[in-house]
Formats: sequence, C-alpha cells, structure tokens
Amino acid sequence: MPHHLMNLRHVPDDEADEIRALFDAHDVRFYETPPSRWGISMGGFWVHDTEEANRARVLLQDYQRKRMESQREAYEARRSNGETGGIWRMFRHKPLRTLAACVAIVVMIGFSLLPFIRLG
Repeated sequence: MPHHLMNLRHVPDDEADEIRALFDAHDVRFYETPPSRWGISMGGFWVHDTEEANRARVLLQDYQRKRMESQREAYEARRSNGETGGIWRMFRHKPLRTLAACVAIVVMIGFSLLPFIRLG
C-alpha cells in the first residue's frame, strides 16, 4: 500500500529539488505526483514499502529540521541588515505604494460591509 511522505502544495521548487536529491542519494525508491493547478489534489512524494517509508520519514525529519534552521538564520540575517520588516518598513521605503494599498483595503472592506450598513 502506498505511503504518503510529504505534501507538495506550496513547497518551493528548491526544497522539492533538495528532497529529490536526498532520496536519490540514500537510494529511497519514491515516486512523485504533482499538485494540481486548481488545488484539488495535493501531490507529493510517495513510497510503496512500509520499511522504505519509515526510512524516508527519518531522512525527511532530519532534512526539515536543518532547512528550518538555515531558513531562520537567513531570515535573521536579512532582518538585521534591514532587508525585511513589517508595514512600517514598507511605509518608510515606499510610502505612496503602501498608502495606496491601505486605501484599497479600506475601500474593499467598505464595499463589502455597505449592504449590511444599509439594512440598519
């Protein structure tokens, strides 16, 4: 019976490539189903054998722990360099664009709530 190892929905291409290389390096016999364009099927990495699934899950857990650490370090480096931030950073660097987005959000909320306001 097939064992689903990992969902591929919202997985970046570089991560999927690294997992394929990891499975190839450790001779894990896997197959892959792509996620559908419309979000109906999730796609993912699969194996047939229970023993193979257990071995692959151990490899995936170790890989995901290392990837989380490396991504967190990269984020902290970008944050300390001032390359990433919240709405205040966006407002300081691109005030007109940020203000236009905020106005657009308020207008959309207003149009959404207008029928309910007219009822009262």
